[in-house]
Amino acid sequence: MQMNRKGLAVLLAAVLALGLTVAGCGGNAGDKTGQSMGAGATLSGTIKIDGSSTVYPLSEGVAEEFMKLHKGVQVTVGLSGTGGGFKKFAAGEIDISNASRPIKSSEKETAQANGIEFIELPVAYDGLSVVVNKNNTWVDYMTVEELKKLWEPGSQITKWNQIRPEWPDMPIKLYGPGTDSGTFDYFTEVVVGQAKKSRSDYTASEDDNVLVMGVSGDRGALGYFGYAYYMENKDKLKVVPIDGGKGPVTPSEQTINDGSYSPLSRAIYIYVNKKSLDRPEVKEFVKFHLTSGVKVVSEVRYVPMPQSAYQEGLAKLK
Repeated sequence: MQMNRKGLAVLLAAVLALGLTVAGCGGNAGDKTGQSMGAGATLSGTIKIDGSSTVYPLSEGVAEEFMKLHKGVQVTVGLSGTGGGFKKFAAGEIDISNASRPIKSSEKETAQANGIEFIELPVAYDGLSVVVNKNNTWVDYMTVEELKKLWEPGSQITKWNQIRPEWPDMPIKLYGPGTDSGTFDYFTEVVVGQAKKSRSDYTASEDDNVLVMGVSGDRGALGYFGYAYYMENKDKLKVVPIDGGKGPVTPSEQTINDGSYSPLSRAIYIYVNKKSLDRPEVKEFVKFHLTSGVKVVSEVRYVPMPQSAYQEGLAKLK
């Protein structure tokens, strides 16, 4: 029995030594793989992202892919709207701010006053999608002018037949982004004619999933949000072709990319704190976002930018 214990101890020691050798080899292989990506498998730390609900699915998807490769890194993605994200970004609370519009002068000044320098990186194209309930049988398209009359401050339109007489005498229930949303800013600017000017008697939320639920649950509803959320829920929503002056155009990868879905096509962005780029995990994440992460753009139903745009982004990192 004594010999058996000794033999077992020898065997365990040999297995342990072999395991350490294999682990050491695995570590070297991981380092080589990491070096080809510009980082080692030893990356660790936390990356904080917050902001636009429109950009959220993209950042979340890129974060998941990145964490599969770098298990020591934790990427958190918040959802406080473009304006809310910029507030946290300017205060130095997050590393990356997701935005569905360019940063405003006032937001830039606040960041600079707090010593925050940043890089602006466009990461995809989006087309704001106007949607109605799946069982809406009367809307075939809408003009930008009709949308303006419906959404402008002080609008008295409460029923569908007030837009077009042939449409039913049915109440319209409106759903849209909250005032901290970049989508709200963009929509009001290009449709109403002035950013942040909108009727206020609608159901607002920074979470686009809440808007999807609202429109899908009310036959008389109409709302708007990013293209990705429509595509993700197209089985229970009906998208409305928009006539910007050259005839009705339906949002699609092609019409968003070629600009014919006008004026509701736009770029979406990430803003990166320059100081955060001193941390290897943040720098590698941004590199990953602009290279391997580009495949996620199509997976979450947004439209990739030309390759040259991503190359310009990588050049900014240097």
